[in-house]
Amino acid sequence: MSDALKVMLENIEQLSTKEKALAAHCLLTAMDTRIDSDVESEWVKLAESRSAELESGAVKSISWEEIEKDLN
Repeated sequence: MSDALKVMLENIEQLSTKEKALAAHCLLTAMDTRIDSDVESEWVKLAESRSAELESGAVKSISWEEIEKDLN
């Protein structure tokens, strides 16, 4: 483990929620961003399948308000 990561982990509780979110964003965007074509095509297939289910009425959509209410 690098010294930089050790320092960040030792001090993570001192960060605000916004600072933690910013750190997470920076870490994720700094990762390798090569696109795996197999994964990309599987995501497209899944999105198309779910869209077709919604359009056919096989599944019912749920509003954000309903989801939020269930979470609380």
